[in-house]
Amino acid sequence: MDGIQTILKFLINRKTAIGYSFMALLTVGSERLFSLIAFKCPCSNENFIYGLVFLFAPAWVLLVIGYFMNSRMWKLFTGCCLNPRKIFPKGNSCSFFYVFGQITLNVLIAPVMWLSVALLNGTFYECAMSGLKYPGYLNTLCNNKSVRCWEELNKVACGKTTMSSSESEELKLTLQAQSQVLGWCIIVTTALLSLLTTCCARCQSKISHLQMKFWRIYIEKEREQLEQLFQLYATKLSERNLTSFFENKEPDAFPMPTFRAWEDASQLYSFNSSEQHYSTLHRLVEDGKKDIGEERETMLDFVD
Repeated sequence: MDGIQTILKFLINRKTAIGYSFMALLTVGSERLFSLIAFKCPCSNENFIYGLVFLFAPAWVLLVIGYFMNSRMWKLFTGCCLNPRKIFPKGNSCSFFYVFGQITLNVLIAPVMWLSVALLNGTFYECAMSGLKYPGYLNTLCNNKSVRCWEELNKVACGKTTMSSSESEELKLTLQAQSQVLGWCIIVTTALLSLLTTCCARCQSKISHLQMKFWRIYIEKEREQLEQLFQLYATKLSERNLTSFFENKEPDAFPMPTFRAWEDASQLYSFNSSEQHYSTLHRLVEDGKKDIGEERETMLDFVD
């Protein structure tokens, strides 16, 4: 029993790494599935467009899905048309771009994974670039090759050229090498930018490492218990209403937060070194549900 609890605790503590690993495996599997089943290079003048669509369209879909599934995205935008100062508060108009930039960095993980895996495999890039008719690129690729290279490059991906097998294989390997180099460039650049972004954020952090660790645990526990209370109170309210309806009697009193309280509790949060508050809900409870000022209308919870 202790062994099982140790394993579960280890998995919970490493859930972020496990989640990214699962996302990477899913991306690799999806890319292989696309390559083997859906992708059929036309080996014609349509190669360039066809290859780019398979290379970038799934990345774009993953980006849109990432925005849809990001809870901070909807915290930021819900009700912003009725209250523009929610995302552009007075005296701090740049905060929206800062928050949206952080959301975008998180959302970009899946698209970048797709592009990296697709480029490392080389299938989509090989098809796309074999259909590129840019003279400068063709001069470089077909240097010291026969004239057929200019005419039949779009057929290299299918192996249907009249060029010699050695020349055709060399062109395929060149295109795949270019794709893999681009893939590794994206991986290295992304890793470096992630490190620099994390370092800059930590260097400018207003709190210590241990307090941030406590904050992360608090946010997770609050989120878990909030979901449980949503389920509990929604069940109680629905039971009360159904009982009142079917038994034809006046409903019992059921206290609920005001609309203003719901609005205040739904805002993003930024740390204030003068207050020991770890979430918008924590601040709302400690302040006795006072009105939150305009300067707090758009706030950043960087431990999300």
